[in-house]
Amino acid sequence: MSTSDPNPMRSRDAVRRSDLPWSHRQNVFVRSLVTIASAVAAGVLGTLAHRMGASANIPYGLVLAFVLIGASAWCARARGGVPGLALHLSVSYLAVWCMAMPGPGGDLMLPIGFHATTIPWWSQHAGYIWLYGSLIVQLLLLICPARWFRVAPAAAPRNDAAAASADAAGKAI
Repeated sequence: MSTSDPNPMRSRDAVRRSDLPWSHRQNVFVRSLVTIASAVAAGVLGTLAHRMGASANIPYGLVLAFVLIGASAWCARARGGVPGLALHLSVSYLAVWCMAMPGPGGDLMLPIGFHATTIPWWSQHAGYIWLYGSLIVQLLLLICPARWFRVAPAAAPRNDAAAASADAAGKAI
């Protein structure tokens, strides 16, 4: 405990709201807006990145896209629990599906459903893998234990004298 702590009897494991990340300290409405923004960004950027390397049969874009959607979904669950993850899943998957639809000129950002012997396997299947894999990654995070999504506040640096006095005060109680 630091000597400036207004309540020295507070447990070491108690979390002050001010110690949490910014988005975790906000009300439900703002946390939902942050989740929606991160879900749209993850879905759009993942869709743009998923085909990188597929033409050379080295699908590093898929790996990056899955890491991006997984990290964003982890943050959504840590910030808003299961409802936060459900909101993230819905919005990000909607963003992916919107990008899968043909654009005004008929171009596709997520080409799927074609087959040719001259096109590498990863190029032909990267779209399907991203389309369904982005859903599967988020569903896997849904069934993980809640303790994996706890955000611990940053520990304030303490000198040895303060740590020793705090330990002694804790043992005396």
